[in-house]
Amino acid sequence: MKKVVTFGEVMLRLSTPGFARFVQTTSLNVNFGGGEANVAAALAYLGIPASHVTRFPDNDWGYAAAAAYRRYGVETQDIVYGGDRIGTYFLETGAMMRASRIIYDRTNSAFAQLDPKELDWERILADAQWFHFTGIAPAISEGAAQACRDAIAVANRMGITVSADVNSRKNLWKWGSTAAEVMTELTAGCDVIVCGKGDAEELFDITPKTQEKGFIAVCRQIQEKFPRVKKIINTKRGSLSASHNTLQGRCWNGEDLVQTMTHEMVPMVDRIGGGDAFLAGFIYGQIQGFSDQKSIDFATAASALKHSIEGDFNLASVAEIETVMSGDTSGRLSR
Repeated sequence: MKKVVTFGEVMLRLSTPGFARFVQTTSLNVNFGGGEANVAAALAYLGIPASHVTRFPDNDWGYAAAAAYRRYGVETQDIVYGGDRIGTYFLETGAMMRASRIIYDRTNSAFAQLDPKELDWERILADAQWFHFTGIAPAISEGAAQACRDAIAVANRMGITVSADVNSRKNLWKWGSTAAEVMTELTAGCDVIVCGKGDAEELFDITPKTQEKGFIAVCRQIQEKFPRVKKIINTKRGSLSASHNTLQGRCWNGEDLVQTMTHEMVPMVDRIGGGDAFLAGFIYGQIQGFSDQKSIDFATAASALKHSIEGDFNLASVAEIETVMSGDTSGRLSR
């Protein structure tokens, strides 16, 4: 089976134990995570060959991060090393009406200093069937944005499916070009995107202009603007509290809107990586030949399960995801 290749920054995650606040904690738990790399880890855990491409510092933190992904089966042979530091984020997990908080420290990270000439995409994508990135990667630096352009061009030429979570993070764009300019260019080379009404308006100046349901109206305009995009997926999250969310998935395939049941997640253990688990689940379904309905059902069940797992990675099996898909959310003891 050909592999899925993902590209983006991996960060050191330092989180307070349990639900402790930054001001009261005396220790921090160490994990690693990054939107695109989380997709690779989830896919590898599901049995799909997956490789992540990034740039790590040539020091123990870089080696530890690569090892964390290899532990779950992600190929790391195309990671390049250089620079002095790994991007870091600090997480305080909220509860009830107190929201979770994240503080980023990623300036001048090894990934931000990436030279796109360090990556030979012809070789990297030679045995790939799918390439995935997010709107975060090109936001980090001009070099990372150019690496995305290069990868998409090669993938398009080689007939490799390209997906993107276009998630707009306008506060990350520090290097010159705007998110709208760059993401418009990159999205033109995508086959599948994760995009909601907010991102469509902010990045592509697209708003509902018909009497159709808002998401459908936006999707039609996205496909008019980007003819290559065949499927648009996203999740609808209801936030009742920091500990209690609901989740529904939906997919527009150019003809039909397919939606899932609504999953209720309470109490949540860790919501970081939920969107990445969703996309990994959808990619898994498409590679396995599932219908769009079954793919989006699988994706949303995978995302719901991720909320029960600590860390950025979705360490949920196919059998566990299928159990949730069936409507069995009892969590009964398995012996």
